[in-house]
Amino acid sequence: MDKKEKTLENLLVSAWGISLIATLGSLYFSEIMKFIPCELCWFQRIFMYPQVIILGMAVIRKEYDIARYSLVLSIIGGAISTYHYLIQKVPFFQDNAISCGIVPCTGQYINWLGFITIPFLALIAFILIAVLSSMMIRKMKEGN
Repeated sequence: MDKKEKTLENLLVSAWGISLIATLGSLYFSEIMKFIPCELCWFQRIFMYPQVIILGMAVIRKEYDIARYSLVLSIIGGAISTYHYLIQKVPFFQDNAISCGIVPCTGQYINWLGFITIPFLALIAFILIAVLSSMMIRKMKEGN
């Protein structure tokens, strides 16, 4: 295995690990802590959960092209997380927030250090996966 392939493998395993931690964290909050997810949380899950499977399969098969798909999923999921975080923390967005069903999207089950909420944690995971995916795409375009 050459250096380029080892780098790609490390990036892919890292992206998969982040998606796995994010998924397990979200399941911990809903299934163990009994925090009921709001609608925006469900949309974020829609863009995170499949990444555990597709990135995991890509790790096993050494298919680095999956980075293009994980990048798209992460950008969309990150946009939803950003909006969700804004309606939790910025008064202008709170006042103009969409109706979010039984559980209000403006609610904050956690508020660690005054700024770390569940959508913030999801956003960090999406950003990290997007960065790692971008690095894989860039590395694949490089010559040997």
